[in-house]
Amino acid sequence: MTKQMLTAMAAGIALIAAMPAAAQQGGSTGMTATAEGPILGFSISEEVRARPDLATVGAGVTTTAPMAVEAMRANAGAMDKLIAAAKARGIKAEDIQTSGISLSPQYDYSSAREGQPPRFIGYQVTNSVRATTGRIDEIGALLDALVAAGGTNIDGPWFAMKEPDAMLVGARGAAIKAAEAKAADYARLAGYRGAELVSISEGGMIGAPPPMPYARGMVAMEAKATPVEPGQVGNTLTLNFQYRLVK
Repeated sequence: MTKQMLTAMAAGIALIAAMPAAAQQGGSTGMTATAEGPILGFSISEEVRARPDLATVGAGVTTTAPMAVEAMRANAGAMDKLIAAAKARGIKAEDIQTSGISLSPQYDYSSAREGQPPRFIGYQVTNSVRATTGRIDEIGALLDALVAAGGTNIDGPWFAMKEPDAMLVGARGAAIKAAEAKAADYARLAGYRGAELVSISEGGMIGAPPPMPYARGMVAMEAKATPVEPGQVGNTLTLNFQYRLVK
């Protein structure tokens, strides 16, 4: 190992030890010694929050009948009404998607305490769909309409952005400026003239508030729609940087 590499490595180790707060601020920060100069690597994250313009709700129907074919037939009729109710609220056919269908036998286990085998009572069918809409202010009315049409299983809503990447235009610029300042600070403290950008890579995660549970018993008895607050959704941008410290 050359004397130059040893000197660079020692400078990097001393720098990291002297600045634990700065290293924690943007995630893990590391420095690698090379013949051309130490390479400083770190990440910068920027979060942008905004009111969502897209929402998805789940709705389904559960039916039970003595015969499987009867349960399926009854469920199909109930689902037709549910889907029609969604379309009547302005949901397009391409924005309604089946999310799951299940058929299972049902048993009465109340006699198990007396040592008797469970009693077969029929078949249960559950069919669920997910509907997506940009009419955020009408989500409460949509949920009420789905329940009024016979929906027995309601979940959501889940909020999102139609174009989440558009939120990050300004965030990228802010992250790059923050990275330049951080690299320059490391270079100065380590005794180097400056820092040259070597590479940038991007990774991000779109976040949203947890789903809001909704049950049939929550439907208001008045004409007023069930209140739903969309709040804000967050889009987090993470940029990974590598800078070479230069003398």
